[in-house]
Amino acid sequence: MSNPSGISNAKSPIRVLLVDDSPMVLHLLQRLLFLSPEIQVVGTAVNGKEGFDKVRALNPDVVCTDLHMPEMNGLEFTRAVMDSCPRPILVVSVSVEPGSANIFQLLEAGAVDVFPKPRAMIDTDFDAVAKELASKIRILAGVRVFRRRNNAHIVAISKPAEIPPPQFQARMLVIGASTGGPQALREILAHLPATFRLPLVCIQHIGSNFLSEMVAWLAEVSMMPVRKAIQGELPQPGVIYFAPEDAHLEFDHGGRFALSLAAPVDGHRPSITVTMRSAAHCFGAGAVGVLLTGMGRDGADGMLSIAAAGGITIVQDETSSVVYGMPKEAVALGAAQHILPLNDIASGLVTLANNQSINVNTCRSGSQHE
Repeated sequence: MSNPSGISNAKSPIRVLLVDDSPMVLHLLQRLLFLSPEIQVVGTAVNGKEGFDKVRALNPDVVCTDLHMPEMNGLEFTRAVMDSCPRPILVVSVSVEPGSANIFQLLEAGAVDVFPKPRAMIDTDFDAVAKELASKIRILAGVRVFRRRNNAHIVAISKPAEIPPPQFQARMLVIGASTGGPQALREILAHLPATFRLPLVCIQHIGSNFLSEMVAWLAEVSMMPVRKAIQGELPQPGVIYFAPEDAHLEFDHGGRFALSLAAPVDGHRPSITVTMRSAAHCFGAGAVGVLLTGMGRDGADGMLSIAAAGGITIVQDETSSVVYGMPKEAVALGAAQHILPLNDIASGLVTLANNQSINVNTCRSGSQHE
């Protein structure tokens, strides 16, 4: 049947530029992306200088760049692109070597996400890596607004968040994030005081190769200790914990951390929903849940559990989110009690923490860990 409007229904391919000084890596990335017909590699470059020229000439939808390159490295390249012709940038890198520039500096400069650099692969994992890389690129291509983020001087919070004093005593804070999350977490953690009186548990969707580096990067701006959670550890007020690689983070009947290798939930392990549900079960109305920028719906059901238990729920607003996916799902469920711009979230958390009880040693009376 003909299309009477005369307008093609065909969707334009996502145009991608690859920047890496290794011919082998460029070839491998091209092979991986060839499996996704909706993605078109429009060019390659062997350093940031060449990459910058090709960004301006080819106008790609998404740029994938390495960090360590001659002439102009990935950090310099990212800054140049975000200054003059901003667009989504995906950092494709191996784990950062000790003493080298941190890949999270690229996130500060305006890059959006990170992906482990693929090496020579066997057939059994080729398809899986190809699907994961294509998924990242599709997400980045859908981001509406990109601007350079310069966190060298973090902008002060504009006003106190309008969250009424709670009718309960907060005992546990859980923050979940995905795409754009490291930048958002850095903004929030930089504005929490050393006297913050709640344990803070963070679930960030990120490749396991990058978690330790991200924790160290966030610790640079945090006035509180930042570390990975350990099985059986009792969370302490004024400490920031991250779910470790490839494990769900829950709470046992004594309020201690319980790691689980159960199946992924909403496609993720660790899952934000798993941790928030456990917090709601363990701490009841003393649980506070915050859901930040990210693709998908992980965390939405967990926020609903916290709200149903009488706790407080906060989601990042659409304007300040890199991807308004997870927060939107929570709003659609009716699980979001407060919708705040990123710059106002820290002040709201301080308000809640100042009304909390410092006794977080056990779960609420009569509850048992499920």
